[in-house]
Amino acid sequence: MKKIQQTILMLIMAVAVIGTYTSCKKEQLPNGGEPRIKYVRVTNPASADSLLVGAGQGSLIAIVGENLQDAVEIWFNDQRATLNPTYITSTTILVNVPQPIPTSINNKMKIIFSNGKQLLHDFEVQISKPVVSSMVSEYVNEGDIAVIHGNYFYEPLSVHFTGGVTGTLVSVTDRIIEVRVPAGAQPGQITVKTNFGETKSDFWFRDNRNMVITSDPYEGWWNSSYVVSNPGPNDPPKINGNYIRVKKMLGAWSWNEIAGGPASAMPNHSKNIPDAAIIKPEDYNLKFEINTMKPYNNSWIRINVGLQQEDNNNYLWKPPYDSKGKWNTVIIPFEDIVASYAVRPTVNPNGYWTRLLIQGPGDLDADISFDNFRVVPKVIR
Repeated sequence: MKKIQQTILMLIMAVAVIGTYTSCKKEQLPNGGEPRIKYVRVTNPASADSLLVGAGQGSLIAIVGENLQDAVEIWFNDQRATLNPTYITSTTILVNVPQPIPTSINNKMKIIFSNGKQLLHDFEVQISKPVVSSMVSEYVNEGDIAVIHGNYFYEPLSVHFTGGVTGTLVSVTDRIIEVRVPAGAQPGQITVKTNFGETKSDFWFRDNRNMVITSDPYEGWWNSSYVVSNPGPNDPPKINGNYIRVKKMLGAWSWNEIAGGPASAMPNHSKNIPDAAIIKPEDYNLKFEINTMKPYNNSWIRINVGLQQEDNNNYLWKPPYDSKGKWNTVIIPFEDIVASYAVRPTVNPNGYWTRLLIQGPGDLDADISFDNFRVVPKVIR
């Protein structure tokens, strides 16, 4: 009997010790082991003291607190964020604010933990105004459909053209707008408006600035026979007056000068490159419109723009490219073109040498049209 009593006493003492130990452990956990958010901040270490009460869509934020290690879901309004377990610790969670626009807005962040507990925190998702990145073609005729690429295209939405006219929407997704070009649209920026703001493009619609090769009027040394003035039903349509069309078989490494020449042979266009583009080419793009009725799948298109004289160290625009019978705008950073030359260009008030040449490996069954070669700013300030 005495032995039984001793055994029971030892068990009671053991349970008491375990209970005391567990109680001590719980007391040692911050906030008694309950999850808590202290603050939200940016993730840049240099700005770690910048606290947030809200952030834009897609922003990476750091949630700082206690006992956060068991988080399994985070919601911003009614949009669930993507969690990476690698970025979850007891004191910090790194997470991107969801991109999709919320349909129900309560300006709350909700963290759900593995035990089913929830933690709410005031946090505003700042809906972005539109971002207007580019157009498939910057030249589109009245009544035709222009395609605009960007982000945060949230309806209700409108597209406004220089000239004080508004396009008719055909379709809208978060990243693509199709809009019918209205009568009265003029060269200049376009503006996209939503309930969350408006943005002007950094490019011009029907950009007529700084033209260096165009057929209005035709200028240069070579091949006026490539100029199309009166397109037929099977030809690409005009988008800005005359255009250049190369439609023939080009043998491998054959020399095919398409347009251009020295400044003296191009008095209307050779001086159109801004001095600033020669001094800081990284601030500019070369743009042009192209229409491939057959794929550009061999040879090379060689480009000289802004030179003092002929330079056979040309910028090479290499295949493949296929616009499938539609006019597209091609954008090449002007600094890439300048970097390809043997001698860096310098400012010349008398104008510049320009050439468009097709020459390279492989036979090319060419049916390519070009228009509107221009050197324009990357950003409108």
